[in-house]
Amino acid sequence: MSKKPLSVHEVVQLTGVTARTLHYYDQIGLLKPTKVTKAGYRMYDNTALGRLQNILLFRELQFPLKEIKVILDSPDFDPSEAIAQQIRLLELQYKRIGELITFARQIKNKGVMTMNFDVFDKSEIEKYEAEVKAKWGNTKAYQEYKQKKIDSNESSNNKIANELMTMFFELGELKHLTPNANEVQKKILALQKFITDHYYVCTNEILSGLGEMYVCDERFKNNIDKAGGDGTACFVKQAIDVYCSKNFLH
Repeated sequence: MSKKPLSVHEVVQLTGVTARTLHYYDQIGLLKPTKVTKAGYRMYDNTALGRLQNILLFRELQFPLKEIKVILDSPDFDPSEAIAQQIRLLELQYKRIGELITFARQIKNKGVMTMNFDVFDKSEIEKYEAEVKAKWGNTKAYQEYKQKKIDSNESSNNKIANELMTMFFELGELKHLTPNANEVQKKILALQKFITDHYYVCTNEILSGLGEMYVCDERFKNNIDKAGGDGTACFVKQAIDVYCSKNFLH
């Protein structure tokens, strides 16, 4: 790294980022220059270059600039943890690209009628991206969750977790009914209220996202199925879908 601040021209040569891009990043507050000389030249020190490196990595991972700014400005942002997460996301993308290459070769060898849409599934990458955004995103919901976690002690946390698992047990007991059954929908309403009371304001949008996570994230799926029996996570997700489709205006 440079010992002295670099000019825009030097940053462009070092990184390949255009001067126009640097100006835009400055304009939106994503990457401010370390200082501006009397002549009006923007200068960037190692701290600014480190931030630029994080920006470029997150951009490679298809994160929007607005979300990158929120992540990097989070008071809890940890560069060492972030790079580990970036590596994991790049590994997931590398794995997916490898699968796409293999699939394309199969089409070439076997003909265009080869059918396999699994290789286009990005759910694993999207799930991990959601975790990163929840971790660093500084969203209102996440901040509420952090504050409630701080305000409660370990024993109460365990009690709340057990109560949540009890709710999944009770939903599991209703699997003989259809997801849109009145009794099932009342349980989903109670689940939404429970999450709001103990974690963060659970809007229908957030509840819908949780439903997806309950079946896509193996950790959640296994715990929910353990509480309510095999198929409970899928049943809860279906019931949440019904609930949110009926209450989407709220």
